[in-house]
Amino acid sequence: MSRGPGAFAPDPAPHMPEGRVVKPDMSPPTTFVLLRHGETALTPEKRFSGSGRGADPELSDRGRGQADRAARALKAHTPPVDLIVTSPLARCRQTAEAAAGLLGLDVSVDDDLRETDFGAWEGLTFKDVRERHPDDLNAWLASPSWAPTGGGESFDTVTARVAAARERLAASHRGRTLLLVSHVTPIKTLLRLALGAPPEALYRMELSAASLSTVACYADGNATVRCLNDTSHLRQI
Repeated sequence: MSRGPGAFAPDPAPHMPEGRVVKPDMSPPTTFVLLRHGETALTPEKRFSGSGRGADPELSDRGRGQADRAARALKAHTPPVDLIVTSPLARCRQTAEAAAGLLGLDVSVDDDLRETDFGAWEGLTFKDVRERHPDDLNAWLASPSWAPTGGGESFDTVTARVAAARERLAASHRGRTLLLVSHVTPIKTLLRLALGAPPEALYRMELSAASLSTVACYADGNATVRCLNDTSHLRQI
């Protein structure tokens, strides 16, 4: 779903008061290891699968295998994972439980890590939506403030709750390494915010099932992307 560079207005650049000197933050960052859940039956069909309309598919057999391989990769992660936080949806909870069992950690649930509510588009393919709701789809692709047909969530709404989760978790676990098990939109949003990229960047990132990405968040508000869409642990599947 690529869009041209004018699809969204860029976020305004932060204003720095004249004469102010900002010292770099040398304290250890809060590291977010971002794990997308393994495949469900809907994933290979590229259907909209969010948090709306009661849709909550579980992992497929392939998805469970992906979750196990991701867990083994996380076992060797440096620095080691201190805490696991997951979306409440079944596919993420199952993926998180695979990691928790191998790492010997408990799993916490954060509702703000859930996937976008895609409204009436839940369970449909992109082609289906193009045929049934062309005007709404075009508006949604052109503006982060436009919600899917039938009362879904806009990207602006998702960004607000994901950013709130990031700030809350970073403040509560300063200097620690957290595994966040989530979905395409929340993970891409965390990566986009770390890069300071405009909303259209969501369409310019590939994020495979059971992939690993990493973001480091510093106390001064800066962030860096250390890894994006690592699938090396899945090569044998």
